[in-house]
Amino acid sequence: MPRNMSFALTTEQIKNRTKTVTRRFGWGFLNPGDIVNACVKCMGLKPGEKVQRLAQIRVVSTRFEPLYRLIDQPEYGAVEAAKEGFPGWSGDQFVDMLLDHMPTKFGESTLVNRIEFEYVEEPQQ
Repeated sequence: MPRNMSFALTTEQIKNRTKTVTRRFGWGFLNPGDIVNACVKCMGLKPGEKVQRLAQIRVVSTRFEPLYRLIDQPEYGAVEAAKEGFPGWSGDQFVDMLLDHMPTKFGESTLVNRIEFEYVEEPQQ
């Protein structure tokens, strides 16, 4: 049974299939080939709410890297921001957005898990 992964901040990018990379603070157990359910929201559901699956994705690769790499290497940061579903953004802009939505214990020097994936199929309703 595939695990569920939330894409609450990038739901539209998943729906449009413009996102092929995600960065997570954790998920170190993932391996290439693992199948994951991309969902709108997985935790904190109100009574009666159900997990809404957007797609199934297959992990292509994972690696840990510091967020500051997207800032210190501007070309890399822009390419990665586009893979995250934000074409035209700089690495700086992407890191700022990401950290604005995370607990304050995380910063630019935090190691994050860069997970590259491909779309497997549409979710079954």
